[in-house]
Amino acid sequence: MTLPGPTTESWAAAVAAVRSAGADDEVQLICHVNPDGDALGSMLGFALGLRRLGHTRLRATFPGEFQVPGPYAALPGSDMLVPEEDAFVSPRLVLIFDVASESRLGGLAGLLTGAPAAVVLDHHASNTGFGGVQLVDPAAAATSVVVEGLLSRLGVPLDAEIAECLYVALATDTGSFKFDMTTVSVHELAARLIATGIRPGEISRRIFDSKPFGAMKLTGEVLGRAVLEPGVAGGLGMVWTYATLADLERHSQPPYILDTLIDPVRSVAEADVSIVVKEVAPGEWSVSLRSKGAVDVSAVAVSQGGGGHRLAAGFTGYGDPAHVVDTVRRLLDRHLI
Repeated sequence: MTLPGPTTESWAAAVAAVRSAGADDEVQLICHVNPDGDALGSMLGFALGLRRLGHTRLRATFPGEFQVPGPYAALPGSDMLVPEEDAFVSPRLVLIFDVASESRLGGLAGLLTGAPAAVVLDHHASNTGFGGVQLVDPAAAATSVVVEGLLSRLGVPLDAEIAECLYVALATDTGSFKFDMTTVSVHELAARLIATGIRPGEISRRIFDSKPFGAMKLTGEVLGRAVLEPGVAGGLGMVWTYATLADLERHSQPPYILDTLIDPVRSVAEADVSIVVKEVAPGEWSVSLRSKGAVDVSAVAVSQGGGGHRLAAGFTGYGDPAHVVDTVRRLLDRHLI
């Protein structure tokens, strides 16, 4: 189901849940598998806010291999990051960030049921309504918008460290403030974050404009195998490509390098829909979907057990790339807007 935005009652319940944990209680923060800038920035920004409130036992984690993407490794608050096996076993409070469904929590999902208090902060329209207190705002450009709202209600002022985390989250999920969700309020929040003294140019160079030479070579190879299918999606067109584990190994690159591959693919003028299929294990693929407006790709992703937004979504596919793309191809016409 699609949830409405947070109500006055849900904001109050979230504040009460956070305040129910004492300064010395265990607080576990969790974001989704293969975390991106919004997931990590939102989680660490809120963790820093809790630290400002006097909390001393804070751990932040995500499911799967403990590999923080290079551009985010130096985010303030990274000292609180731990592998999932080092998460608190019985935390007093659990906070979930940028997660649309429990399946994205992997083995950490069990912490939700055992914790006396839990809060889910998210902005995905496909959020399934799992967890404890729900702060889900599909109208928010990033989960960091929801995080800033809760920090404000908790009386935590923005400082440069919190602001850097939230700015990274906001900038990444708005595509450097160029996607449709970039509203007046987004720019107003960005202005307040910048007013703390952070340096947006330096942050943008680190996050968007710095890649190893091997990553550039890998990108060129993967883009070179892209396929344009102009007759798909009601004649509006689809473009797709794929990247394998062998590609990563050949260019000595970590998996997160593939996360931004969808950006040059989605720029193809002749296609409304773009797809990048990334191998994460033999026969298992992470599928990124984008639409310029004609297709609700979140509906396609949800039908395959994934989720996301109307114009940006993803799911896990199995088989080979051609089979995965064929599945999407057959579903697109059903979800034309």
